Amino acid sequence: MSNLNFKTVLKQEEEYLSRQYPTPEDIPGCLNLFETWTGCNALRSQVKAIYRYGGRPHCSQKMDDFKFCLTLKALHPEEQREAWIRRRAEWWANRRLNKSSEDVWDIRENPLENYPPPLSESYLSESSSEPPAN
Repeated sequence: MSNLNFKTVLKQEEEYLSRQYPTPEDIPGCLNLFETWTGCNALRSQVKAIYRYGGRPHCSQKMDDFKFCLTLKALHPEEQREAWIRRRAEWWANRRLNKSSEDVWDIRENPLENYPPPLSESYLSESSSEPPAN
């Protein structure tokens, strides 16, 4: 699909997540992550996943996030933020580089050339000669 390597994608994700989580207070707390995990294991989520996808949801990543959050408690808040951003950036980088059912588009580095195409004189004269619709 694209010629990006892991290091480049990781850097892009870290830059994006640094803007998304500008302060240590912006990263999710352990209680929030635990609630996300319990919500994933709730009966409603289980039934919805079985109905939509034909199987139970995979909640292990949510539990891993909660456990990781617990390991961050001994760190300074800014170190917690950096560790969280690094972990999430690695996850997103792997997701972007590995195949997924959601793979439809490549990230465009530069805008398309000559798009949208410039309006031609004939098109402009045709559209201006038509009477307004009532």
